[in-house]
Amino acid sequence: QSQLNFLPENHTDFIFAVVGEELGFVGVAFLLLLYLVVLWRGVCIARDAGDTFGRLLAVGITSMLAFHVLVNVGMTMGIMPVTGIPLPLMSYGVSSLTTNILSVAILLNIQLRKQKLLF
Repeated sequence: QSQLNFLPENHTDFIFAVVGEELGFVGVAFLLLLYLVVLWRGVCIARDAGDTFGRLLAVGITSMLAFHVLVNVGMTMGIMPVTGIPLPLMSYGVSSLTTNILSVAILLNIQLRKQKLLF
């Protein structure tokens, strides 16, 4: 529920605007800082991956998350066209949330398996 009722559809892909409405600049800055930490960890996991497949997979997942954050924030601010791309780990859609959680789980699995796999 939106506190000030400026946003009529607060459960859609404009969840970043709801965070801005309810928590202000400090809340938005903190949320973006959290996304930067997650993306930085993804880059570090890709750098330290034991094999090429893990490195490429980590770069792809991190790029996907970064693209979703960039497009959703730009869409909410009005500098990009409105699309249906949700904010990772925040938006209402179940399929998007499931995909993002599985992507982060794969990143964590890549981090656990740093040694090179030999068959």
